[in-house]
Amino acid sequence: MGSQQLMLIVIGVVIAGISVAIGVWMFIDQSTATNRDEISSDLIQLAAQAQKYYRRPATLGGGSNTFGGLTLQRLTSKPVNANGVYTLTPDPAPPSAASVSVVGVGRETGTDRTSPVRLTLTVWADSILIVTDN
Repeated sequence: MGSQQLMLIVIGVVIAGISVAIGVWMFIDQSTATNRDEISSDLIQLAAQAQKYYRRPATLGGGSNTFGGLTLQRLTSKPVNANGVYTLTPDPAPPSAASVSVVGVGRETGTDRTSPVRLTLTVWADSILIVTDN
């Protein structure tokens, strides 16, 4: 073979290798984004349940305008699902709690590429806030 043909083969192999590496990176990045979206969706559902508990009278098993006594078991029957693991902080909520936080830890690695996806939901009586920790 001539030197030009060898050079073209080497360039072709390098381009193919770079393409494969970019494809793998894009797949991993998409998996992380999908898991983050799934965790976020689950947290929004938990927020709705927490606000429902807040508004419900104590005689009906609610918080009577406080998150006090709220436990994760009151929010969901499955704190672990295919998307991740959810924990209430603190569990149970203190008696005069004006807000409550739920942490969702996903199954995929986060943006730091070492620890899993992690989002924190804070719920108040009239609003919610989701913060992406990783």
